[in-house]
Amino acid sequence: MRSGKKQSHRNSTYNKALRVLANMRRTGKRLNAAAQEEHMDPRTVRKYVGAELRGGTGRTKPTKSDGRNRRMLIPTALGTSPVKVRGSKRASLLGRYMSAVGQYLRTGDTDGLKEFDGKTISGNPLITDPLTLTALAQAGSLELDRIYALPGASS
Repeated sequence: MRSGKKQSHRNSTYNKALRVLANMRRTGKRLNAAAQEEHMDPRTVRKYVGAELRGGTGRTKPTKSDGRNRRMLIPTALGTSPVKVRGSKRASLLGRYMSAVGQYLRTGDTDGLKEFDGKTISGNPLITDPLTLTALAQAGSLELDRIYALPGASS
């Protein structure tokens, strides 16, 4: 593998390990079950996110949160942009925001966006103006079906 492909594969595996960790936190699943859903070996998950796992074999539980960097997509006035998001709490905030944006675009209900007024992630203000969100959606500039940036995307 060339170094570029190797780095891309490593980033992809890291993102999958983060998804396993998030799944464990969200559902309470054990490491083996959560890793199996992402088609990963639990040893690989431990390699990438082992510092966020507590307990021994068979009773591994995730920590409540972490400070790891994640490359995620965030809507900006110019369209969706990849940024580095530090920590699981900020990543969850972005996930809830994207869910609220999707809810608004499907139903027209702006109540879910109110929680995000004045908040920023990685220096980017979260767009809560319905007109701006509608314009971005109509232009095809919003990606609501994924929140993690593809490996190799610049931030």
